[in-house]
Amino acid sequence: MPLSEHEQRMLEQIEQALYAEDPKFAHAVRSTNPQVHYKRRIVKAALGFVVGVCALMTGLVMNKGTVTVAVSVAGFLLMVACCVWALSSWKRMTGVGTEASPPADGGKPARSGFMERMEERWRRRTEGQ
Repeated sequence: MPLSEHEQRMLEQIEQALYAEDPKFAHAVRSTNPQVHYKRRIVKAALGFVVGVCALMTGLVMNKGTVTVAVSVAGFLLMVACCVWALSSWKRMTGVGTEASPPADGGKPARSGFMERMEERWRRRTEGQ
């Protein structure tokens, strides 16, 4: 949603004040790419997945009774958790699944979230003026 002229001016003033107050921090924040953060999370999740596979295999090779089952289950759970973490990071990095799709019947969606309702109210308010 585009900002109004007043909001753009306010944002520019805030940016200028930030640059004047702490130029190093402002430069660091401006040059940081959020995709780099998500790529790091995916790499960490991949490493965790490999550790989970190693734990699963170690549990299968061990011959200690209940410890074997516990190590194998822990390895499997680590693998699942890392897969979920990597997929959620990938979705955020690429933006997959974030676009809203229109309802199939052409009407309003059956259940809309709080933010969707607020955005709709804002849209109606700005279009009415």
